[in-house]
This record gives sequence, C-alpha cells and structure tokens, in this order.
Amino acid sequence: MTDAVMEQIAALRDEDWAIRGEAAGRLGTFKDPRAVAPLVSLLRDQDRSVREAAIEALRSIGAAAVQTVGTCLTEPDLSVQESASAILATIADERVLAPLIKALHSGDWIVRMHAAKALGRVRNADAVEPLIPLLQDKVKAVREEAAAALAAIGDAAIPSLLKELQHEDWLVRLHAVESLRKLKSKRAVEPLLSVLFNDRDSAVREDVVRALGEIGDPQAVEYLLTAMREPGLRTLAVEAFGRIGDPLAVPALIEVLTGIRPPERTKTVAGCGDQWDEEVITQGAAARSLGLIGDERAIPSLVSALNQIFTRVDAAAALAKFGSKAIPSLLPLLNESRDENLLFHVRETLTSAGWRAGRRSQTGTK
Repeated sequence: MTDAVMEQIAALRDEDWAIRGEAAGRLGTFKDPRAVAPLVSLLRDQDRSVREAAIEALRSIGAAAVQTVGTCLTEPDLSVQESASAILATIADERVLAPLIKALHSGDWIVRMHAAKALGRVRNADAVEPLIPLLQDKVKAVREEAAAALAAIGDAAIPSLLKELQHEDWLVRLHAVESLRKLKSKRAVEPLLSVLFNDRDSAVREDVVRALGEIGDPQAVEYLLTAMREPGLRTLAVEAFGRIGDPLAVPALIEVLTGIRPPERTKTVAGCGDQWDEEVITQGAAARSLGLIGDERAIPSLVSALNQIFTRVDAAAALAKFGSKAIPSLLPLLNESRDENLLFHVRETLTSAGWRAGRRSQTGTK
C-alpha cells in the first residue's frame, strides 16, 4: 500500500521549489509526526515560499512538533531561529520553557518578540522575571508582547509588575500599567491610584485611568472624580465610570452631559471642517457611560441631550439601554418636535425600548 506521508516527505528533497512547497503544505494537512524532522530541515531552504510552507505545516502539526522546533532556537542561523520562534508563538508548551526563556536574550528582536509571545502561551511563573527586562526593550513590538505575556501569566506576575510602576523609565511604567490593565486584578487598584496622582508622565497617568476602568473596582470612583478635573484625563475618567458601573458617578456624569460647571481649560478639536470643543467629546462619553450604568436619574438629562446634534446619537443609544423605563420621557417628543433628525432618533430609540406605534405604552394599551 502506498504511504502518502512518506511520498510527500520524499518530495521535500525535490530540486523544484514548487514541488517542495506543495509537499510541505500537504504534510501540514496530514499532521503526521513523522514529517516533523523533514519539515524542520526545510527551515533552512533557499526559497522563502518553501520555508513559509514548512512553518505553516509545523504549526498545523502542533504539539508533536514542539520539542524538535524548540531545538532550533539555538541554531547559529538567525533566520532559522526566527522561523522556530514564530512557530512556537502559536504552539509552545511547557516542554520548551527553558529555550524560550533563553531566547529572550537573543540579539534578534524578531526572536525576542516571538519568544515573549510563546511564553504568554505557556503561562509559567518562571518566565516572569526574564520577561520584565523586555518592558524596556528598544523595539516597541517586543515591549508589547512582553507586556501581553506577563498579563497572560496572571497573578504570579503582579508583584513584579507593581514593582515596575516605580521604574525610572516611563516606557517601563507604561507597559507595566498596560499589563495590570489586562490582568484586571483589584490588587493593583491602590498602587495604580498612587501612580495616577504622583507619576510625572501624562501618558502613564492616562493609561492608569484606562486600567482603573478595565479593572472596574468602585473604590476608584471618588479618585477619578478628582482626576477628571485634569483636561488630559477628563474624557478618559468619564469613560472609566461607565466601565466601573457605580452609581456614585452619576451626578458628575449628568453635570458633564448637561454642561454644568464646564472645565476651565479645554481645547478645540478639528473635525469635518468645523472646530469642535473637546468637551463635546467628553459629553458624548458621559452619555455612553450613563447608559452603561443604567441609573434612572439620568433619563431626563439624556432626553435633553437628544436636542444637541453632537450628543444625540450617544444619548439615543444610552436611552435604548433603559428599555421601557425611558418610554414615558420620550413619547412627548413625538408631538413637540419638528426636527426630522431628532424624530428619527426618538422613533429608533422607542422601537429599541419595545414601543410600537399606536401604543401608549409597552403594555399594548391603545
């Protein structure tokens, strides 16, 4: 009986690059462990398309290829190291933990990047300390993959990440915040609040506000109410309130939406040929956050916001989240307004809330 796998393995040695590439592709579909070593040898092939076909085939074979591919991380040929690390970035497991950690010190940034991603897949606590230095790597892609890997590792990475919040390099602090943001651990809230009010870099403070929103701990609300007085943090804080979902922020959000006590300093934002005040963007964010929190105190202010073109869409979407509770406040607008655009949004919101034309309420009373 013909052995299709062995036939294709033999074809990997053909002089024609097209035949080698096609054979590699077929071996990927077979997923037979016997093909691993022959495919690994193709990582040194002169033809790029053949190498790429071998890479994809080894990825398809998966777990059976991990250890053999891992040995390539110490190859003198950097292109082979790059290919091996790229494969492991999608199939790595505990068996290649040690070579991947060693690869983090490679002089080739592509190898460092893929090794960091692979370690995020492995999720072993032993990789935390070796990954930390990569938060200050000169290549942005490496820093980002290291931050993502630390977040993937989870709670074991938190103590080291909290320590890096005090690092002298603002980029390290920034990526530490990013990792903590992805982890969403409440253990990070108090240290992040300290950074929010003490860090000298605006980009770090901005990312802290995003992180606090993602973590979603109500403890942060009263501090964000203070932080929103800073122009660069105002919109971000308003957005964070919606993610946290605590009603404590509702009065402040209503003030933002209705223009009560506007900020002393703001800036114009160019858009569609017009000059928009940055507070307009913040008001839209306030409408969205009020919709996410779902506190009925916001309904009258959201209905009023329908009258402003720049908040209309966000206010309508927010009101729709209230369902039938918003219907009584919206119905009068059908008779009071002649603005067709406003009426369109009112009808769309009423429909989303469960109202149908011809009914006085959602209950179906004629």
